[in-house]
Amino acid sequence: MSDRLIDSLLSINPEKLFVNLPAERLVEIALERGEGRIAANGALVTRTGERTGRSPNDRYIVEDTWSKKNVDWGKVNKPVSQEVFDKLLQKAVDFLSEGERFVFEGFIGANVEYRTPLRTITQKAWHCLLATTLFIRPTAAELKIIKPEFTVINAMNLKIDPKKYGIRSGVFVAISFDRKIILAIGTGYGGEIKKGIFSVMNGILPERGVFPMHCSSNVGMLGGTALFFGLSGTGKTTLSADPDRRLIGDDEHGWSENGIFNFEGGCYAKVIKLSKDDEPQIYNAIKAGSILENVITDDKTGAVDYDDSSITENTRATYPVEYMPKCIIPGIGGHPKNIIFLTCDAFGVLPAIAKLDSDMAMYHFLSGYTASLAGTEVGINEPQATFSACFGAPFMPLHPTTYAKLLGERLRKHKTNCWLVNSGWSGGPYGEGKRIKIKITRALLTAALSGKLDSVNYTTDSIFNVMIPDSCPNVPSEILVPKNTWHDKTAYDKKARELAKRFRDNFKQYAQYAGKDIVNAGPNG
Repeated sequence: MSDRLIDSLLSINPEKLFVNLPAERLVEIALERGEGRIAANGALVTRTGERTGRSPNDRYIVEDTWSKKNVDWGKVNKPVSQEVFDKLLQKAVDFLSEGERFVFEGFIGANVEYRTPLRTITQKAWHCLLATTLFIRPTAAELKIIKPEFTVINAMNLKIDPKKYGIRSGVFVAISFDRKIILAIGTGYGGEIKKGIFSVMNGILPERGVFPMHCSSNVGMLGGTALFFGLSGTGKTTLSADPDRRLIGDDEHGWSENGIFNFEGGCYAKVIKLSKDDEPQIYNAIKAGSILENVITDDKTGAVDYDDSSITENTRATYPVEYMPKCIIPGIGGHPKNIIFLTCDAFGVLPAIAKLDSDMAMYHFLSGYTASLAGTEVGINEPQATFSACFGAPFMPLHPTTYAKLLGERLRKHKTNCWLVNSGWSGGPYGEGKRIKIKITRALLTAALSGKLDSVNYTTDSIFNVMIPDSCPNVPSEILVPKNTWHDKTAYDKKARELAKRFRDNFKQYAQYAGKDIVNAGPNG
């Protein structure tokens, strides 16, 4: 689709336009321009500026023909007028046209039937490298004929007066479905480029019968696809990087009538406290051609300190999916045999693993629960419950029940097993209990994915109404029932009922859509 402003951005000052450069050259240019430095492991180390994460309060969807018909407007999907978007787009084009611009052209979606050709135009060479790393890179033959459908524009250093445009701040991230443009101004965080196009896919694929999902995916050596849903910090990327299984993708997938497919050609891993012992595949994937965002390195040796959070806890790494051993390219898999909902429960009351029937699965999918810490002030350690519908509400333009309906249809048709896995705390809440060791979580997942939990007995939890296995190979029995890990059983009951009530209060917004069976599949408390 041709757009006058995009065409001008690609034609003005052609000597300053760099199109589809190889990763090695983009790294060289980034170094020449002072955009980063090389770490000891070969990765390009960059800084995102003031914004070190997504800016959900500055994210908008343009009020246009498509969005007025389809978007679920509210706190997540905030409208901006076509007039304001057009003015800011013109300002961004004028700004970028004066300097060097870097263009990547490729695809989102490994399934050729549903993939979307895309283009990114960025001010920074390292942002172009990020797109080259994360999206699906075309073959030489495809590159000759590619016709980008959506364009992502990033003007990191453009300064705008929010009062002039009636917006909240100097950061502006907006999607225009009619013009097929994603515009990011004033932020260098790479996730805005990645998540912008993910939001687009979440908007356009359901009408084509595809279920878009915020999940990672892998497959066993002998088959058996698994999906891992979860919010940031729950282990979605870490746990799908299993040395005994083959990775399909770490974050975004579609589920069509033919099976599942990765949206991306790379991974965007959170790397705070990354350990070579616990996560060797991810650790070794970060090398030349990768990017480290806001990660601290030694000024003299370039050694990476993954434990240093002085810039942000949200340190990130990007790398092509083929950097992972035994990955599947193209990223396509069969219909999933197992679905795992990951939650990092900082209250310490959810079971380490529980089996869900289809109604329970629908309840927990719409709930999208995890817990995060309240903040970093001294003495404030109380966890905060977070509910994000479909385990990805910030990226879902349509009403959550649209996605839930697609999930329900596929669960019934393919008889997929569903599990709730707590990668958080046990034996007490954060500050009292201990986080469940990753080797325990991996053992639980191995048992579930291999079918070893199919024949064990289950007991329904009296508060959370989920099915807890009575035993699990290679896992201490006391870890399975959360109450048994607490010294103070009365304190457990109180904390569990508090969380159960939060579940029920949150789910009231979906009760009229979900039906009695799904509502009753939630916590009792």
